[in-house]
Amino acid sequence: MIIRPRRLRLTQAIRDMVSETRLSPSMFVYPVFIREGHNIIEDIPAMPGQKRYSPDTLPRILERAVRAKIGAVLFFGIPGHKDECGSSAYDDDGVIQQAIRTAKREFPELTVIGDVCMCEYTSHGHCGVLKGDYVDNDATLELLAKTAVSQARAGADIVAPSDMMDGHTGAIRTVLDENGLHNTLIFSYAVKYASAFYGPFREAAGSAPAFGDRKSYQMDPRNVREAVKEALLDVHEGADMIMVKPGLPYLDVLKTVKESVNVPVGSYCVSGEYSMIKAACANGWLDEKRVVLEAVTSIARAGADIIITYHAPEIAEWLA
Repeated sequence: MIIRPRRLRLTQAIRDMVSETRLSPSMFVYPVFIREGHNIIEDIPAMPGQKRYSPDTLPRILERAVRAKIGAVLFFGIPGHKDECGSSAYDDDGVIQQAIRTAKREFPELTVIGDVCMCEYTSHGHCGVLKGDYVDNDATLELLAKTAVSQARAGADIVAPSDMMDGHTGAIRTVLDENGLHNTLIFSYAVKYASAFYGPFREAAGSAPAFGDRKSYQMDPRNVREAVKEALLDVHEGADMIMVKPGLPYLDVLKTVKESVNVPVGSYCVSGEYSMIKAACANGWLDEKRVVLEAVTSIARAGADIIITYHAPEIAEWLA
Protein backbone atom coordinates (compact mmCIF):
# COMPACT_ATOMS: atom_id res chain seq x y z
CA MET A 1 0.00 0.00 0.00
CA ILE A 2 1.27 3.44 -0.94
CA ILE A 3 0.51 6.04 1.72
CA ARG A 4 0.31 9.54 0.38
CA PRO A 5 1.26 12.51 2.58
CA ARG A 6 -1.78 14.47 3.70
CA ARG A 7 -0.69 17.58 1.84
CA LEU A 8 0.94 17.09 -1.56
CA ARG A 9 3.63 19.48 -2.73
CA LEU A 10 1.85 20.80 -5.80
CA THR A 11 3.16 23.36 -8.23
CA GLN A 12 1.42 26.72 -8.42
CA ALA A 13 0.03 25.80 -11.85
CA ILE A 14 -1.58 22.64 -10.48
CA ARG A 15 -2.96 24.47 -7.43
CA ASP A 16 -4.57 27.00 -9.77
CA MET A 17 -6.00 24.24 -11.95
CA VAL A 18 -7.72 22.39 -9.09
CA SER A 19 -8.80 25.37 -6.98
CA GLU A 20 -12.46 25.36 -5.95
CA THR A 21 -12.92 29.12 -6.31
CA ARG A 22 -11.85 31.00 -9.45
CA LEU A 23 -11.55 34.74 -9.99
CA SER A 24 -11.86 36.47 -13.36
CA PRO A 25 -11.52 40.17 -14.28
CA SER A 26 -14.96 39.97 -15.89
CA MET A 27 -16.67 39.44 -12.52
CA PHE A 28 -15.47 42.78 -11.11
CA VAL A 29 -17.22 46.15 -11.24
CA TYR A 30 -15.35 49.41 -10.64
CA PRO A 31 -17.24 52.26 -8.91
CA VAL A 32 -16.28 55.73 -10.20
CA PHE A 33 -17.23 59.16 -8.83
CA ILE A 34 -18.23 61.77 -11.43
CA ARG A 35 -18.28 65.44 -10.45
CA GLU A 36 -20.01 68.27 -12.32
CA GLY A 37 -17.53 70.57 -14.05
CA HIS A 38 -14.60 70.46 -16.45
CA ASN A 39 -10.96 69.36 -16.29
CA ILE A 40 -11.39 67.86 -12.81
CA ILE A 41 -9.33 65.03 -11.39
CA GLU A 42 -9.20 65.36 -7.62
CA ASP A 43 -8.12 63.08 -4.80
CA ILE A 44 -10.59 61.71 -2.26
CA PRO A 45 -8.77 62.02 1.10
CA ALA A 46 -10.84 59.34 2.86
CA MET A 47 -10.23 56.87 0.02
CA PRO A 48 -6.53 56.95 -0.90
CA GLY A 49 -5.99 56.15 -4.55
CA GLN A 50 -9.55 57.05 -5.59
CA LYS A 51 -10.46 60.26 -7.40
CA ARG A 52 -13.38 62.32 -8.60
CA TYR A 53 -13.52 62.95 -12.34
CA SER A 54 -15.48 65.39 -14.45
CA PRO A 55 -17.15 63.87 -17.53
CA ASP A 56 -14.43 65.22 -19.85
CA THR A 57 -11.56 63.63 -17.85
CA LEU A 58 -13.42 60.37 -17.26
CA PRO A 59 -11.89 58.54 -20.29
CA ARG A 60 -8.49 58.52 -18.55
CA ILE A 61 -9.67 56.04 -15.91
CA LEU A 62 -12.04 54.21 -18.26
CA GLU A 63 -9.15 53.38 -20.58
CA ARG A 64 -7.48 51.55 -17.70
CA ALA A 65 -10.69 49.65 -16.93
CA VAL A 66 -11.08 48.57 -20.54
CA ARG A 67 -7.44 47.55 -20.80
CA ALA A 68 -7.78 45.46 -17.62
CA LYS A 69 -10.94 43.81 -19.05
CA ILE A 70 -13.03 44.33 -15.93
CA GLY A 71 -16.71 43.51 -16.21
CA ALA A 72 -18.26 46.96 -15.81
CA VAL A 73 -18.04 50.42 -14.28
CA LEU A 74 -20.59 51.85 -11.85
CA PHE A 75 -21.10 55.63 -11.91
CA PHE A 76 -21.97 57.82 -8.92
CA GLY A 77 -22.79 61.46 -9.61
CA ILE A 78 -21.90 64.62 -7.70
CA PRO A 79 -24.03 67.42 -9.15
CA GLY A 80 -23.39 71.13 -9.12
CA HIS A 81 -26.96 71.79 -7.99
CA LYS A 82 -28.95 70.12 -5.20
CA ASP A 83 -32.57 70.70 -4.22
CA GLU A 84 -35.32 69.14 -2.10
CA CYS A 85 -36.38 66.67 -4.78
CA GLY A 86 -32.96 65.87 -6.27
CA SER A 87 -33.94 67.08 -9.74
CA SER A 88 -30.37 66.79 -11.07
CA ALA A 89 -30.68 63.00 -10.79
CA TYR A 90 -33.23 62.82 -13.63
CA ASP A 91 -31.97 65.77 -15.66
CA ASP A 92 -31.18 64.48 -19.16
CA ASP A 93 -28.08 66.68 -19.10
CA GLY A 94 -27.13 65.74 -15.53
CA VAL A 95 -23.63 64.74 -14.55
CA ILE A 96 -24.31 60.99 -14.68
CA GLN A 97 -26.05 61.26 -18.03
CA GLN A 98 -23.06 63.21 -19.41
CA ALA A 99 -20.68 60.57 -18.06
CA ILE A 100 -22.67 57.70 -19.55
CA ARG A 101 -22.73 59.32 -23.00
CA THR A 102 -18.99 59.98 -22.79
CA ALA A 103 -18.24 56.41 -21.76
CA LYS A 104 -20.37 54.83 -24.47
CA ARG A 105 -18.96 57.16 -27.13
CA GLU A 106 -15.31 56.54 -26.22
CA PHE A 107 -15.59 52.87 -25.19
CA PRO A 108 -18.77 51.37 -26.69
CA GLU A 109 -17.79 47.86 -25.61
CA LEU A 110 -17.63 48.85 -21.92
CA THR A 111 -20.62 47.86 -19.77
CA VAL A 112 -21.88 50.94 -17.91
CA ILE A 113 -24.03 50.83 -14.77
CA GLY A 114 -25.78 53.93 -13.45
CA ASP A 115 -26.46 54.25 -9.74
CA VAL A 116 -30.11 55.24 -9.22
CA CYS A 117 -30.65 57.09 -5.96
CA MET A 118 -31.45 60.57 -4.70
CA CYS A 119 -29.03 61.03 -1.79
CA GLU A 120 -26.22 62.63 -3.83
CA TYR A 121 -28.72 65.04 -5.42
CA THR A 122 -30.98 66.14 -2.56
CA SER A 123 -30.16 69.16 -0.39
CA HIS A 124 -31.03 67.14 2.72
CA GLY A 125 -28.97 64.06 1.78
CA HIS A 126 -31.74 61.48 2.14
CA CYS A 127 -32.55 58.92 -0.53
CA GLY A 128 -35.95 60.29 -1.49
CA VAL A 129 -38.55 63.01 -1.22
CA LEU A 130 -39.24 64.11 2.35
CA LYS A 131 -42.62 64.25 4.01
CA GLY A 132 -41.83 65.98 7.26
CA ASP A 133 -38.85 64.17 8.74
CA TYR A 134 -39.47 60.93 6.84
CA VAL A 135 -38.93 59.82 3.26
CA ASP A 136 -42.14 59.51 1.25
CA ASN A 137 -41.70 56.07 -0.31
CA ASP A 138 -44.34 56.28 -3.04
CA ALA A 139 -43.50 59.82 -4.14
CA THR A 140 -39.85 58.78 -4.40
CA LEU A 141 -40.64 55.82 -6.69
CA GLU A 142 -41.77 58.14 -9.47
CA LEU A 143 -38.49 60.09 -9.37
CA LEU A 144 -36.38 56.95 -9.24
CA ALA A 145 -38.15 55.63 -12.32
CA LYS A 146 -37.57 58.96 -14.13
CA THR A 147 -33.88 58.75 -13.20
CA ALA A 148 -33.56 55.19 -14.51
CA VAL A 149 -35.21 56.13 -17.82
CA SER A 150 -32.95 59.17 -18.20
CA GLN A 151 -29.83 57.06 -17.61
CA ALA A 152 -31.01 54.31 -19.96
CA ARG A 153 -31.69 56.83 -22.72
CA ALA A 154 -28.16 58.20 -22.22
CA GLY A 155 -26.84 54.71 -22.91
CA ALA A 156 -26.59 52.89 -19.57
CA ASP A 157 -26.62 49.12 -20.05
CA ILE A 158 -27.73 48.53 -16.45
CA VAL A 159 -29.44 50.69 -13.82
CA ALA A 160 -28.78 49.98 -10.14
CA PRO A 161 -31.36 51.35 -7.68
CA SER A 162 -29.60 51.79 -4.33
CA ASP A 163 -32.32 53.69 -2.46
CA MET A 164 -34.01 50.75 -0.65
CA MET A 165 -37.52 52.11 -1.24
CA ASP A 166 -40.24 49.46 -1.16
CA GLY A 167 -41.33 48.59 -4.70
CA HIS A 168 -38.47 50.36 -6.45
CA THR A 169 -37.63 47.50 -8.81
CA GLY A 170 -41.21 47.05 -9.99
CA ALA A 171 -41.69 50.77 -10.52
CA ILE A 172 -38.48 51.08 -12.52
CA ARG A 173 -39.14 47.98 -14.64
CA THR A 174 -42.63 49.17 -15.50
CA VAL A 175 -41.53 52.63 -16.64
CA LEU A 176 -38.49 51.30 -18.54
CA ASP A 177 -40.75 48.93 -20.47
CA GLU A 178 -43.33 51.66 -21.11
CA ASN A 179 -40.56 53.69 -22.74
CA GLY A 180 -39.36 50.81 -24.91
CA LEU A 181 -36.21 50.27 -22.83
CA HIS A 182 -36.76 46.53 -22.50
CA ASN A 183 -33.07 45.66 -22.81
CA THR A 184 -31.95 47.82 -19.89
CA LEU A 185 -31.16 45.49 -16.99
CA ILE A 186 -31.84 46.17 -13.32
CA PHE A 187 -29.12 45.39 -10.78
CA SER A 188 -31.01 46.02 -7.55
CA TYR A 189 -29.48 46.85 -4.20
CA ALA A 190 -32.00 44.43 -2.73
CA VAL A 191 -30.09 43.85 0.52
CA LYS A 192 -28.49 47.07 1.75
CA TYR A 193 -27.79 47.37 5.44
CA ALA A 194 -27.71 50.53 7.56
CA SER A 195 -23.97 50.12 7.95
CA ALA A 196 -21.22 52.12 9.64
CA PHE A 197 -18.91 51.22 6.74
CA TYR A 198 -20.28 53.87 4.35
CA GLY A 199 -18.49 56.87 5.88
CA PRO A 200 -15.75 57.43 3.28
CA PHE A 201 -18.27 57.13 0.43
CA ARG A 202 -20.46 59.84 1.94
CA GLU A 203 -17.45 62.14 2.07
CA ALA A 204 -16.52 61.26 -1.51
CA ALA A 205 -20.03 61.81 -2.86
CA GLY A 206 -21.13 64.58 -0.48
CA SER A 207 -24.17 62.50 0.43
CA ALA A 208 -24.28 62.45 4.24
CA PRO A 209 -27.81 63.11 5.55
CA ALA A 210 -28.29 66.60 6.96
CA PHE A 211 -30.28 65.17 9.86
CA GLY A 212 -31.17 61.77 11.27
CA ASP A 213 -30.06 58.56 9.61
CA ARG A 214 -31.26 56.03 7.03
CA LYS A 215 -32.33 53.26 9.37
CA SER A 216 -35.99 53.70 8.44
CA TYR A 217 -35.34 52.42 4.91
CA GLN A 218 -32.04 50.53 5.08
CA MET A 219 -31.82 47.14 6.79
CA ASP A 220 -31.05 46.25 10.38
CA PRO A 221 -27.58 44.59 10.49
CA ARG A 222 -28.95 42.00 12.93
CA ASN A 223 -31.39 40.51 10.39
CA VAL A 224 -30.80 37.69 7.90
CA ARG A 225 -34.28 36.37 7.14
CA GLU A 226 -35.30 39.90 6.18
CA ALA A 227 -32.53 39.84 3.55
CA VAL A 228 -34.05 36.77 1.90
CA LYS A 229 -37.48 38.41 1.88
CA GLU A 230 -36.12 41.61 0.32
CA ALA A 231 -34.17 39.67 -2.31
CA LEU A 232 -37.14 37.52 -3.32
CA LEU A 233 -39.39 40.59 -3.56
CA ASP A 234 -36.99 42.33 -5.92
CA VAL A 235 -36.60 39.23 -8.09
CA HIS A 236 -40.39 38.94 -8.26
CA GLU A 237 -40.60 42.61 -9.33
CA GLY A 238 -38.19 42.04 -12.21
CA ALA A 239 -34.62 42.45 -10.95
CA ASP A 240 -32.14 40.80 -13.31
CA MET A 241 -29.41 40.81 -10.66
CA ILE A 242 -29.39 41.63 -6.96
CA MET A 243 -26.77 42.93 -4.57
CA VAL A 244 -25.78 42.41 -0.94
CA LYS A 245 -24.06 45.42 0.65
CA PRO A 246 -21.58 45.68 2.45
CA GLY A 247 -19.26 42.81 1.54
CA LEU A 248 -16.95 41.16 4.06
CA PRO A 249 -19.06 41.76 7.21
CA TYR A 250 -22.06 40.09 5.51
CA LEU A 251 -20.67 36.90 3.97
CA ASP A 252 -23.24 34.82 5.84
CA VAL A 253 -26.03 36.93 4.37
CA LEU A 254 -24.50 36.65 0.91
CA LYS A 255 -24.39 32.86 1.14
CA THR A 256 -27.98 32.65 2.40
CA VAL A 257 -29.31 34.97 -0.30
CA LYS A 258 -27.37 33.17 -3.04
CA GLU A 259 -29.00 29.89 -2.02
CA SER A 260 -32.47 31.51 -2.07
CA VAL A 261 -32.66 33.19 -5.49
CA ASN A 262 -32.20 32.16 -9.11
CA VAL A 263 -30.55 35.31 -10.48
CA PRO A 264 -26.90 36.45 -10.32
CA VAL A 265 -25.91 37.89 -6.94
CA GLY A 266 -23.38 40.66 -6.41
CA SER A 267 -21.50 41.83 -3.34
CA TYR A 268 -20.29 45.40 -2.79
CA CYS A 269 -16.97 45.85 -0.97
CA VAL A 270 -17.85 49.30 0.32
CA SER A 271 -15.73 52.38 0.98
CA GLY A 272 -15.07 51.60 4.64
CA GLU A 273 -13.71 48.18 3.77
CA TYR A 274 -11.46 49.72 1.10
CA SER A 275 -10.19 52.51 3.36
CA MET A 276 -9.40 50.13 6.24
CA ILE A 277 -7.25 47.98 3.97
CA LYS A 278 -5.51 51.02 2.48
CA ALA A 279 -4.76 52.43 5.94
CA ALA A 280 -3.35 49.14 7.23
CA CYS A 281 -1.20 48.72 4.12
CA ALA A 282 0.06 52.31 4.32
CA ASN A 283 1.29 51.53 7.84
CA GLY A 284 3.04 48.38 6.65
CA TRP A 285 0.74 46.08 8.63
CA LEU A 286 -0.66 44.22 5.62
CA ASP A 287 0.44 43.25 2.12
CA GLU A 288 -2.14 44.95 -0.12
CA LYS A 289 -2.11 42.54 -3.04
CA ARG A 290 -2.31 39.44 -0.88
CA VAL A 291 -4.98 40.72 1.48
CA VAL A 292 -7.19 42.14 -1.29
CA LEU A 293 -7.06 38.92 -3.32
CA GLU A 294 -7.82 36.88 -0.19
CA ALA A 295 -10.76 39.14 0.64
CA VAL A 296 -12.38 38.96 -2.80
CA THR A 297 -11.75 35.22 -2.95
CA SER A 298 -13.72 34.84 0.28
CA ILE A 299 -16.58 36.84 -1.24
CA ALA A 300 -16.60 34.68 -4.36
CA ARG A 301 -16.41 31.57 -2.18
CA ALA A 302 -19.50 32.74 -0.28
CA GLY A 303 -21.41 32.87 -3.56
CA ALA A 304 -20.90 36.22 -5.30
CA ASP A 305 -21.12 36.12 -9.08
CA ILE A 306 -20.27 39.84 -9.27
CA ILE A 307 -17.98 41.83 -6.96
CA ILE A 308 -18.10 45.63 -6.82
CA THR A 309 -14.83 46.96 -5.45
CA TYR A 310 -12.65 50.06 -5.64
CA HIS A 311 -9.71 47.69 -6.13
CA ALA A 312 -11.18 46.33 -9.39
CA PRO A 313 -8.49 47.66 -11.79
CA GLU A 314 -5.65 46.43 -9.58
CA ILE A 315 -7.30 43.02 -9.09
CA ALA A 316 -7.78 42.57 -12.82
CA GLU A 317 -4.16 43.51 -13.49
CA TRP A 318 -2.91 41.16 -10.75
CA LEU A 319 -4.98 38.31 -12.19
CA ALA A 320 -3.57 38.99 -15.66
